[in-house]
Amino acid sequence: MKLLLAGLILVLVVGTEADWYNFPGEAFQGAKDMWTAYTDMRDANFQNSDKYFHARGNSDAAERGPGGRWASEVISNARESVQEALGHGHEDSLADQEANAWGRNGGDPNRFRPEGLPDKY
Repeated sequence: MKLLLAGLILVLVVGTEADWYNFPGEAFQGAKDMWTAYTDMRDANFQNSDKYFHARGNSDAAERGPGGRWASEVISNARESVQEALGHGHEDSLADQEANAWGRNGGDPNRFRPEGLPDKY
């Protein structure tokens, strides 16, 4: 009887949290999206485009699902912590975090797109 009850509870839990097994894949793909945005930013080397690439990376990652959203938040927070520790300025970090949150919460990254940035990005 206990085994039957445990099996029933397991089925109910798995049924309500059916996407738990997607989380690691979403997180991996989200981290990959963040890396792509970073390499695009480096490749573009375009003045005042930093916030756009922050928003775009977070947006792309969050669209993957809860795992991608989690990865974008962890990576963004870690990056900003390192930047602040290296003395790159608290105000710039706050502006980056605003762009990160904007993208992660479904905002259009083009809000931060600088005029003249090639369409490739």
